[in-house]
Amino acid sequence: MTIQRTTILADADLLDRVDRLARRTGRTKTAVISAALDAYLTEHETTPELAFVAVGRSGHGRLSLDGRSIVRREAGRRGSSR
Repeated sequence: MTIQRTTILADADLLDRVDRLARRTGRTKTAVISAALDAYLTEHETTPELAFVAVGRSGHGRLSLDGRSIVRREAGRRGSSR
């Protein structure tokens, strides 16, 4: 993971709360802010819809078989890149 520096503008009271939490938990302000951003983004990001969802519901049996084959192939690619 690459770390990059950025500047934010925040209310002084908010920054005081960050500072207090960092001191209380023995973490850096950077760690507190990063964790807060990650939690916020995780909660608010939407999961993209997959193009092949509901392929198995097709009235044409062949499409269902093709869909399963595609899923297996794609899953294998993700597993081998780790």
